[in-house]
Amino acid sequence: MAERLWRVRKLHTWIDARIEDRSDGGAEIGFSYDGAPIFSRRYPTRDLALADADRTLHDLQRAGWTTHW
Repeated sequence: MAERLWRVRKLHTWIDARIEDRSDGGAEIGFSYDGAPIFSRRYPTRDLALADADRTLHDLQRAGWTTHW
């Protein structure tokens, strides 16, 4: 089951980032826009996945998105 890492909002829309651990020891980050899946990325480790999700969050915040849980 995927765990939500963060949600950002802007102009009545939102983007979620979710992480799911994989059986091979890696992790997958999935992004959705207003609940619809946009894309996902796979990483060899959970730490790499979390670091990339954090960079994506900061990029969105610089673009005017605000965090919202």
